[in-house]
Amino acid sequence: MKVAILSGSVYGTAEEVARHAARLLCDAGFEAWHNPRASLADIQAFAPQALLAVTSTTGMGELPDNLMPLYSTVRDQLPAFFRGLPGAVIGLGDASYGDTFCAGGEQMRELFAELGVNEVLPMLRLDASESVNPETDAEPWLAELIDALRG
Repeated sequence: MKVAILSGSVYGTAEEVARHAARLLCDAGFEAWHNPRASLADIQAFAPQALLAVTSTTGMGELPDNLMPLYSTVRDQLPAFFRGLPGAVIGLGDASYGDTFCAGGEQMRELFAELGVNEVLPMLRLDASESVNPETDAEPWLAELIDALRG
């Protein structure tokens, strides 16, 4: 199964989590593709059979700059090829920011819902105020994701 991993990162942590997820997916026999600057055309060319979004939150709850162009394009076009694909989201944030905690991840969940992507696991929320190693913290959830994608 081909899994496209979309990531939005300000300081690189979400990108590290996305790269780690790609390694674990490949080790599990999936074909994982990750490009932090992916365009819609790049994703369409890869022809994913599942989606994973890994994003931090910036500012007042916005998506990071590297993910905004893709997010805007997909929201404007709502391409039909995403409909019915299994998908999941990892949100990174800091709970001390209150209402905007993992808001970037929530935006991706909402976009996936608009696209008709089937959420196979509830969003993983990684809290920077508690997590020393978010890649490792994501592993149990990623193992569940691998099982869910295998059906």
